[in-house]
Amino acid sequence: MFDVQHWLVALPPIAVYLLVGGVIGVESMGVPLPGEIVLVSSALLAATGVVEPEWVATAAATGAILGDSIGYAVGRRGGRPLLARLGRRFPRHLGPAQLARAEQSFARYGVWAVFFGRFVALLRILAGPLAGALHVPYRRFLVANAAGGLVWAFGTTYLLFTVGRAAEHWLKDISWAGLALAVLAGLASTWWLRRRAHRIEAVEPTPDPEVVRADT
Repeated sequence: MFDVQHWLVALPPIAVYLLVGGVIGVESMGVPLPGEIVLVSSALLAATGVVEPEWVATAAATGAILGDSIGYAVGRRGGRPLLARLGRRFPRHLGPAQLARAEQSFARYGVWAVFFGRFVALLRILAGPLAGALHVPYRRFLVANAAGGLVWAFGTTYLLFTVGRAAEHWLKDISWAGLALAVLAGLASTWWLRRRAHRIEAVEPTPDPEVVRADT
């Protein structure tokens, strides 16, 4: 992650924003890319004043919402054969086992899997295409997609921006205790969402995914 951050420093701010939106957008379409790493690195970069946190968050949210929507459209058109092809192309990330876990999440949680899936690497990649393939109503998908994208993008960016600024200030005063408290506070503020997200990722098998169409 630090290598990514050092590489981002060499780019002009507009390029950083475009890169954040682009990487997260393509990842949300169903292509395994390090979207979260790029966002975290850019948020920490914002703490140094190189880029603006509001634009980093806006770029991330825009990429997440648009990418998921495009992924939804592709998944709805391509259906399960498309997901199978993605699994063969990216077996480590989107193989049969990962796809089965994502389907179980949708079968149990419906569109809430889209919202909390933004905080889980597997569902962050598969949420859009899978929701389309399972014919989740787009209106409900869009609400959950937009809410999850905004909370994830702005929450992650401003959490790391605040912690980074606090760390810079306290390190100047050699206040290691203050730095530790800031990090703990930041971790605690995202604990609930992470806990719920990992519960979704680890759900037990459920009936046929056709149930999703009836429930959603």
